[in-house]
Amino acid sequence: MKVLNKELNDEFALYNGDSAEIMQYIEPNSIDYSIFSPPFEDLYTYSDSPRDLGNCRSTEEFYQQFGFIVKELYRILKPGRLISIHCMDLPSTKSTDGFIGLKDFPGELIRLFCSYGFIYHSRITIWKDPVVAMQRTKALGLLHKQIKKDSAMCRQGIADYIITMRKDGENDKPIKHTNDNFPVEKWQDYASPVWMDIKQSYTLNRTSAREERDEKHICPLQLDVIERCIDLWTAEGDIVFTPFLGIGSEAYQALKMKRKAVGIELKESYYKQAVKNCYKAIHTEKQIDLFEDFDI
Repeated sequence: MKVLNKELNDEFALYNGDSAEIMQYIEPNSIDYSIFSPPFEDLYTYSDSPRDLGNCRSTEEFYQQFGFIVKELYRILKPGRLISIHCMDLPSTKSTDGFIGLKDFPGELIRLFCSYGFIYHSRITIWKDPVVAMQRTKALGLLHKQIKKDSAMCRQGIADYIITMRKDGENDKPIKHTNDNFPVEKWQDYASPVWMDIKQSYTLNRTSAREERDEKHICPLQLDVIERCIDLWTAEGDIVFTPFLGIGSEAYQALKMKRKAVGIELKESYYKQAVKNCYKAIHTEKQIDLFEDFDI
């Protein structure tokens, strides 16, 4: 399979193909930071491809296949640098799992990454409105009527998490901030273990990436989450990588913040939209730069 399509320039490199294959050609110790939202086991269907992690036949096969990507992530990441993974606890069902409850997806990811040499660095909890979740999913545990029926089955809403892992070794290019771009108040907001003010709808437009009769799931990560992580854990000019490019949210935000972006996406329609979004990010920045020397 390898590369089906690619778009390369001085600011980004985007590839259409299987991450597990394409990552093998990325230079070792060349990536400054990685942030991505992986497939959530078999919770959503993303495409019909047998190469898609979301289409693995079992949980065991999912983590075995994901392991090939984690191994490559460790190889290409610079020592002392970080990888951030967007995830959440996964609801279980009686039909597929034999019980109604939750599965510890963040914990499984931490164990998987640690098994390939990464160090567990930090966890950020992203608050989500349980009322919105109830209206969208109709989850038994969130329904008010369940309080009156049997509250032993009631539960809290499911938060999002940013799990960050670190590659062992010394970071030979420290990421230094100043009081001008990182005042104490800003650091205190970022240092909070719970981010309460993330706008759930602040994402890239997904509509144009859908194919005809395509009801597959597209779940871009919120741009303000990506912005905070890139702001905290990278410097201008750093290379930000995602093995699950999707419609390009992480690459788009990296480019807007004067970083370079590298991304891989299996599904062609998502890849094409990611390319458009990345050019949009560059074009927007160049328009701003035209006026940066004028007092307007």
